[in-house]
Amino acid sequence: MTIKLYCFGESGNSYKAALALQLSGLDWEPVFVDFFNGENRTPEYREINEMGEAPVMVDGDLKLSQSGVIQQYVSDKSGKFGGRTQEEKYEVLRWVLWDNHKLSSQAGMTRFLMNFLPEKHRNPDVIGFNLGRLKAAYQTLNAHLEGRDWIVGDGITNADISCCGYLYYPEPFGFDRADWPNIDRWLSNISDQPGWKHPYDLMPGSPADRA
Repeated sequence: MTIKLYCFGESGNSYKAALALQLSGLDWEPVFVDFFNGENRTPEYREINEMGEAPVMVDGDLKLSQSGVIQQYVSDKSGKFGGRTQEEKYEVLRWVLWDNHKLSSQAGMTRFLMNFLPEKHRNPDVIGFNLGRLKAAYQTLNAHLEGRDWIVGDGITNADISCCGYLYYPEPFGFDRADWPNIDRWLSNISDQPGWKHPYDLMPGSPADRA
């Protein structure tokens, strides 16, 4: 049975789940969520996910939300990306949680404030504060990747798939690959994986569709 992933191209959190599915080799297909026209707030969508979020994965009778949970499910089903030893499994989880709290959460909010929120509502003080927090996160990740090809172990894991969730997007949110050589090299390692696609190619929906 084909796994369905409710997602949209602009969502870095959706991309984490979509990329895990894409690289795993599991049979899956994206289902477009018209987030910018409020589909996630409709009663019909709340039946799919009471939190009104994307992504949501449906595999038969199983329904899961939260990208980290979906990534773990992909690992359990495919045997990939979860770490090869017990120590690596905990280290993968540590970086997934770090990303969810320190990197993707800040990147997603800042990117939205700087690009998708109407300009009259953009608060430069809030944006500046978020950019400072993001810079600290980039410093942490860049330092960790010194001398490493991957965040954990010797191959791609959910730690990499989670932490890269927003870093391929072209819109400005305080990230320039050229400023972070270790991150730049690591992102190329990920995009060199067979089957990799940019978020706007992997999932339906992009700013160009609303232009």
